[in-house]
Amino acid sequence: MTTIVTLENMSKGFRDGESFHSVLNNVSLTLQQGQTIALTGPSGSGKSTLLNIIGGFETIDSGDMLIRQTGNMHSVTKWQDKQWSHYRRQSLGVIFQQFNLLTPLNVRDNIQFSLALNQLAWSPWCDELCHQLGLTPLLARNVENLSGGQQQRVAIARALAHKPQLILADEPTGNLDQHAGLQVMKLLTELAQQANCCILMVTHSEQCAAFMQHRWHVENQQIVINPADMTLQG
Repeated sequence: MTTIVTLENMSKGFRDGESFHSVLNNVSLTLQQGQTIALTGPSGSGKSTLLNIIGGFETIDSGDMLIRQTGNMHSVTKWQDKQWSHYRRQSLGVIFQQFNLLTPLNVRDNIQFSLALNQLAWSPWCDELCHQLGLTPLLARNVENLSGGQQQRVAIARALAHKPQLILADEPTGNLDQHAGLQVMKLLTELAQQANCCILMVTHSEQCAAFMQHRWHVENQQIVINPADMTLQG
């Protein structure tokens, strides 16, 4: 499998006045194309911080992070805003608990948004996404008029429309009831598999974690990887 992100001895903490709180310490891991990973752990353990680091929304304090771009791995520790924007636009999809849809727009325009950023046209893949997510009859409807489950399906379609190499999902079913949440998880994992896309998902739900191929646990500033997954880190 192709490696898309590598962290090497990465540490991250935050300063609160005169105090410094270490969140992640000397973490090394590898994300590979097509992997689906549930990231679990206690509240405040650093799960969302890890997602923000990989997405370039937060910087690391020490160590290194390498990301695959144009076929090669590149260290990103000295990347500027323009390089991060390019990476997020082309290679990343993000799914939030709060959906974060563009409420003045309809369903189609929300999905089209990530395509427009990359100067891409609506494609048969977008039609397939909408069909499988049950959005085809809703394309002209304003997203404000959708149920929570429908809005999350729009968020998934938007995240996958440009076929990113990595999806970062932070509690993507947290605002849904159990039935809708499990439906969304089933669709998300099936569609990501079709796109050969890696998913790194923060979740507190055992049922949602069960949809992922692998389970990584964050605690005591470290990431504990299931021994069966260790071969993926070499």
